[in-house]
Amino acid sequence: MTENGISRTSRRTVLLAAGSAGVAALTGACAGPDGTRGAAGQPSAPASPPAPSSSSSGGSTPACVLTAESGAGPYYLDLDRVRSDVTEGRGGVPFRLDLTVVRVSAGCRPVAGAAVDVWHADASGVYSTGKDSFLRGTQVTDAAGRCTFRTVVPGWYSGLAPHIHFKVRPDERTETTSQFFFPEELLAQVYALQPYARRRAPEHPNTRDSRYQASGAAMTLAPASEADGYRAAYTVGIA
Repeated sequence: MTENGISRTSRRTVLLAAGSAGVAALTGACAGPDGTRGAAGQPSAPASPPAPSSSSSGGSTPACVLTAESGAGPYYLDLDRVRSDVTEGRGGVPFRLDLTVVRVSAGCRPVAGAAVDVWHADASGVYSTGKDSFLRGTQVTDAAGRCTFRTVVPGWYSGLAPHIHFKVRPDERTETTSQFFFPEELLAQVYALQPYARRRAPEHPNTRDSRYQASGAAMTLAPASEADGYRAAYTVGIA
Protein backbone atom coordinates (compact mmCIF):
# COMPACT_ATOMS: atom_id res chain seq x y z
CA MET A 1 0.00 0.00 0.00
CA THR A 2 1.13 3.52 -0.61
CA GLU A 3 0.50 6.64 1.39
CA ASN A 4 0.18 10.04 -0.22
CA GLY A 5 0.62 12.25 2.85
CA ILE A 6 3.13 14.95 2.03
CA SER A 7 5.59 15.76 4.78
CA ARG A 8 5.28 19.18 6.30
CA THR A 9 6.48 20.99 9.38
CA SER A 10 4.02 23.29 11.10
CA ARG A 11 5.02 26.95 11.23
CA ARG A 12 4.64 26.79 15.00
CA THR A 13 6.88 23.73 15.30
CA VAL A 14 10.25 24.47 16.83
CA LEU A 15 13.14 22.00 16.56
CA LEU A 16 15.94 22.78 18.99
CA ALA A 17 19.43 21.35 18.66
CA ALA A 18 20.23 18.89 21.45
CA GLY A 19 23.34 20.82 22.35
CA SER A 20 21.71 24.22 22.67
CA ALA A 21 21.41 26.03 25.96
CA GLY A 22 17.64 26.23 25.55
CA VAL A 23 17.21 22.48 25.36
CA ALA A 24 19.68 21.91 28.16
CA ALA A 25 17.59 24.09 30.43
CA LEU A 26 14.31 22.54 29.37
CA THR A 27 15.40 18.92 29.56
CA GLY A 28 16.97 19.49 32.93
CA ALA A 29 13.64 20.72 34.25
CA CYS A 30 11.44 18.23 32.45
CA ALA A 31 12.64 14.64 32.14
CA GLY A 32 10.47 11.87 30.76
CA PRO A 33 9.23 8.79 32.65
CA ASP A 34 11.95 7.08 34.66
CA GLY A 35 14.41 9.68 33.45
CA THR A 36 13.94 8.83 29.77
CA ARG A 37 14.09 11.68 27.29
CA GLY A 38 13.32 9.95 24.05
CA ALA A 39 11.98 6.63 22.94
CA ALA A 40 12.38 2.93 23.38
CA GLY A 41 10.43 0.06 21.79
CA GLN A 42 9.79 -3.69 21.74
CA PRO A 43 9.35 -6.53 19.05
CA SER A 44 7.59 -9.95 19.12
CA ALA A 45 8.09 -13.11 17.09
CA PRO A 46 8.63 -16.86 17.36
CA ALA A 47 12.36 -16.28 17.76
CA SER A 48 13.95 -14.18 20.48
CA PRO A 49 14.56 -10.69 19.13
CA PRO A 50 18.17 -9.59 18.74
CA ALA A 51 19.38 -6.88 21.06
CA PRO A 52 19.66 -3.53 19.33
CA SER A 53 23.18 -2.50 18.45
CA SER A 54 24.77 0.43 20.23
CA SER A 55 24.09 2.55 17.17
CA SER A 56 20.40 1.66 17.24
CA SER A 57 19.64 3.68 20.33
CA GLY A 58 21.65 6.65 19.11
CA GLY A 59 21.12 9.95 20.86
CA SER A 60 18.00 10.51 22.87
CA THR A 61 15.39 13.05 21.86
CA PRO A 62 15.16 16.11 24.12
CA ALA A 63 12.24 15.70 26.51
CA CYS A 64 10.69 19.14 26.37
CA VAL A 65 10.58 20.56 22.88
CA LEU A 66 7.66 20.97 20.51
CA THR A 67 7.04 17.82 18.53
CA ALA A 68 7.65 18.02 14.78
CA GLU A 69 4.22 17.75 13.16
CA SER A 70 3.33 15.94 9.95
CA GLY A 71 0.19 14.89 8.08
CA ALA A 72 -1.99 12.05 9.29
CA GLY A 73 -1.96 10.29 5.92
CA PRO A 74 -5.05 8.78 4.27
CA TYR A 75 -5.46 5.89 6.71
CA TYR A 76 -6.45 7.73 9.88
CA LEU A 77 -9.85 6.65 11.24
CA ASP A 78 -11.27 8.49 14.25
CA LEU A 79 -12.65 5.36 15.90
CA ASP A 80 -12.09 6.56 19.46
CA ARG A 81 -11.26 3.02 20.54
CA VAL A 82 -10.03 3.48 24.09
CA ARG A 83 -7.66 0.57 24.71
CA SER A 84 -3.99 -0.02 25.44
CA ASP A 85 -3.49 -3.28 23.49
CA VAL A 86 -4.24 -2.60 19.83
CA THR A 87 -2.89 -5.81 18.27
CA GLU A 88 -6.20 -7.67 17.76
CA GLY A 89 -4.22 -10.87 17.17
CA ARG A 90 -1.96 -9.36 14.50
CA GLY A 91 1.38 -11.16 14.35
CA GLY A 92 4.71 -9.42 14.76
CA VAL A 93 7.45 -8.47 17.17
CA PRO A 94 5.81 -7.03 20.32
CA PHE A 95 6.33 -3.34 20.88
CA ARG A 96 5.40 -1.26 23.93
CA LEU A 97 5.19 2.51 23.46
CA ASP A 98 5.15 4.68 26.58
CA LEU A 99 4.19 8.29 25.88
CA THR A 100 4.24 11.38 28.09
CA VAL A 101 2.45 14.51 26.87
CA VAL A 102 3.70 17.88 28.17
CA ARG A 103 2.77 21.46 27.33
CA VAL A 104 5.97 23.28 26.41
CA SER A 105 4.39 26.73 26.64
CA ALA A 106 3.42 26.04 30.25
CA GLY A 107 6.84 25.10 31.58
CA CYS A 108 6.67 21.48 30.40
CA ARG A 109 3.75 20.63 32.63
CA PRO A 110 2.17 17.20 32.06
CA VAL A 111 -1.12 17.29 30.15
CA ALA A 112 -3.74 15.16 31.90
CA GLY A 113 -6.88 13.96 30.13
CA ALA A 114 -5.50 14.27 26.59
CA ALA A 115 -6.73 11.74 24.03
CA VAL A 116 -3.82 10.05 22.25
CA ASP A 117 -4.48 8.04 19.09
CA VAL A 118 -2.03 5.67 17.37
CA TRP A 119 -2.36 3.76 14.10
CA HIS A 120 0.07 1.94 11.80
CA ALA A 121 0.52 -0.85 9.28
CA ASP A 122 0.78 -4.53 10.21
CA ALA A 123 3.75 -6.82 9.48
CA SER A 124 2.62 -7.06 5.85
CA GLY A 125 2.42 -3.28 5.42
CA VAL A 126 -1.39 -3.25 5.52
CA TYR A 127 -3.55 -0.75 7.40
CA SER A 128 -6.96 -1.56 8.84
CA THR A 129 -9.70 0.27 6.96
CA GLY A 130 -13.47 0.25 6.86
CA LYS A 131 -14.87 -1.96 9.61
CA ASP A 132 -11.44 -3.25 10.65
CA SER A 133 -9.66 -1.69 13.61
CA PHE A 134 -6.45 -3.66 14.15
CA LEU A 135 -3.39 -1.66 15.17
CA ARG A 136 -5.47 1.39 16.03
CA GLY A 137 -6.44 2.69 19.41
CA THR A 138 -6.89 5.58 21.81
CA GLN A 139 -5.65 6.19 25.33
CA VAL A 140 -6.31 9.08 27.73
CA THR A 141 -3.31 10.47 29.60
CA ASP A 142 -3.25 10.15 33.38
CA ALA A 143 -2.42 12.88 35.91
CA ALA A 144 1.27 12.60 34.97
CA GLY A 145 0.49 12.99 31.27
CA ARG A 146 1.33 9.35 30.55
CA CYS A 147 -0.23 6.54 28.52
CA THR A 148 0.91 3.19 27.11
CA PHE A 149 0.20 1.28 23.91
CA ARG A 150 1.00 -2.38 23.28
CA THR A 151 1.34 -3.22 19.62
CA VAL A 152 3.86 -4.74 17.18
CA VAL A 153 6.72 -3.27 15.16
CA PRO A 154 5.09 -2.00 11.94
CA GLY A 155 5.92 -3.53 8.59
CA TRP A 156 7.16 -1.60 5.58
CA TYR A 157 5.38 -0.59 2.40
CA SER A 158 6.57 1.02 -0.79
CA GLY A 159 8.08 4.47 -0.69
CA LEU A 160 7.90 5.37 3.00
CA ALA A 161 9.93 4.66 6.12
CA PRO A 162 8.19 2.29 8.58
CA HIS A 163 6.35 4.45 11.10
CA ILE A 164 3.67 4.76 13.76
CA HIS A 165 1.22 7.63 13.36
CA PHE A 166 -0.01 9.42 16.45
CA LYS A 167 -2.40 12.26 17.22
CA VAL A 168 -2.68 14.15 20.53
CA ARG A 169 -5.96 15.93 21.27
CA PRO A 170 -5.73 17.90 24.54
CA ASP A 171 -9.20 19.36 23.93
CA GLU A 172 -11.94 19.44 21.31
CA ARG A 173 -10.38 22.31 19.37
CA THR A 174 -6.68 21.49 19.02
CA GLU A 175 -4.56 18.55 17.98
CA THR A 176 -0.97 17.62 17.17
CA THR A 177 -0.30 14.94 14.55
CA SER A 178 2.99 13.29 13.68
CA GLN A 179 4.72 9.91 13.38
CA PHE A 180 7.51 7.93 15.00
CA PHE A 181 10.29 6.22 13.04
CA PHE A 182 12.62 3.33 13.89
CA PRO A 183 16.42 2.93 13.54
CA GLU A 184 17.31 1.07 10.36
CA GLU A 185 19.60 -1.32 12.26
CA LEU A 186 16.66 -2.49 14.34
CA LEU A 187 14.35 -2.77 11.33
CA ALA A 188 16.88 -5.00 9.54
CA GLN A 189 16.95 -7.34 12.54
CA VAL A 190 13.19 -7.42 12.97
CA TYR A 191 12.43 -7.89 9.27
CA ALA A 192 14.61 -11.02 9.24
CA LEU A 193 12.05 -12.64 11.57
CA GLN A 194 8.62 -14.04 10.76
CA PRO A 195 6.06 -12.88 9.79
CA TYR A 196 8.03 -9.95 8.33
CA ALA A 197 10.44 -12.21 6.44
CA ARG A 198 7.68 -13.36 4.09
CA ARG A 199 8.55 -10.26 2.07
CA ARG A 200 12.01 -9.00 1.18
CA ALA A 201 12.44 -5.67 2.93
CA PRO A 202 14.26 -2.76 1.28
CA GLU A 203 17.90 -2.40 2.28
CA HIS A 204 17.42 1.20 3.46
CA PRO A 205 13.75 1.72 4.32
CA ASN A 206 14.25 5.09 6.04
CA THR A 207 16.57 7.19 3.93
CA ARG A 208 14.36 6.94 0.83
CA ASP A 209 11.56 8.81 2.65
CA SER A 210 11.52 12.64 2.50
CA ARG A 211 9.46 12.75 5.72
CA TYR A 212 12.21 10.88 7.54
CA GLN A 213 14.82 13.21 6.10
CA ALA A 214 12.81 16.19 7.37
CA SER A 215 12.04 15.06 10.92
CA GLY A 216 13.74 11.71 11.51
CA ALA A 217 16.39 13.20 13.78
CA ALA A 218 13.71 14.31 16.25
CA MET A 219 11.12 11.57 15.74
CA THR A 220 13.16 8.34 15.62
CA LEU A 221 12.61 6.14 18.65
CA ALA A 222 15.48 4.60 20.62
CA PRO A 223 14.25 1.03 21.21
CA ALA A 224 15.46 -1.17 24.07
CA SER A 225 14.94 -4.92 24.37
CA GLU A 226 12.20 -6.10 26.71
CA ALA A 227 11.16 -9.74 27.13
CA ASP A 228 10.34 -11.03 23.64
CA GLY A 229 10.11 -7.59 22.08
CA TYR A 230 11.05 -3.96 22.48
CA ARG A 231 9.99 -0.96 24.50
CA ALA A 232 10.26 2.76 23.77
CA ALA A 233 9.45 5.91 25.75
CA TYR A 234 8.92 9.34 24.21
CA THR A 235 7.89 12.74 25.53
CA VAL A 236 5.54 14.58 23.17
CA GLY A 237 5.76 18.33 23.56
CA ILE A 238 2.70 20.33 22.46
CA ALA A 239 2.27 24.09 22.23
